[in-house]
Amino acid sequence: MRWHAEAATWLVGLALSIMLRDIMQKTSNFAADWAPRLLSVLRIVVALLFLEHGIQKLFGFPVPPATGLPAMMTLSWSAAVIEFTGSLLLLFGLFTRPVALIMSGEMAFAYWIAHAPRSPFPIVNGGDAAILYCFIFLYFAFAGPGIWAISRAQDRALA
Repeated sequence: MRWHAEAATWLVGLALSIMLRDIMQKTSNFAADWAPRLLSVLRIVVALLFLEHGIQKLFGFPVPPATGLPAMMTLSWSAAVIEFTGSLLLLFGLFTRPVALIMSGEMAFAYWIAHAPRSPFPIVNGGDAAILYCFIFLYFAFAGPGIWAISRAQDRALA
């Protein structure tokens, strides 16, 4: 009788391990199938959020910046142009890799020029968003635009 209990325990363990393996394989396949789509969703959402910064700096919409609209050909104006045009290109997935690299550099520059001198702590100096944008754009520069992008064929040729 004792060997029956051991055999039953062994069979239950085997069945559970097979079921767990199947679940893990399905989860892995699901993640692999959806990763390019979610990369595209992330790119689109980030581009829309970043576009707001460029629109506010260039056009004063929905509210003008506290420092006023930047004068043409100044550093602030150049940043606004990069934010506006880069966001539009990123939104549609055009030239994603080079545009994202430029935008990542702009955010790193913005952090060290505008935020870091105020305090070494991002929560105090207001630079946490700049850091996040910098690294998200750097990720796009290496990962590409995802599956829903106009220049998907172009990025595939470069990869």
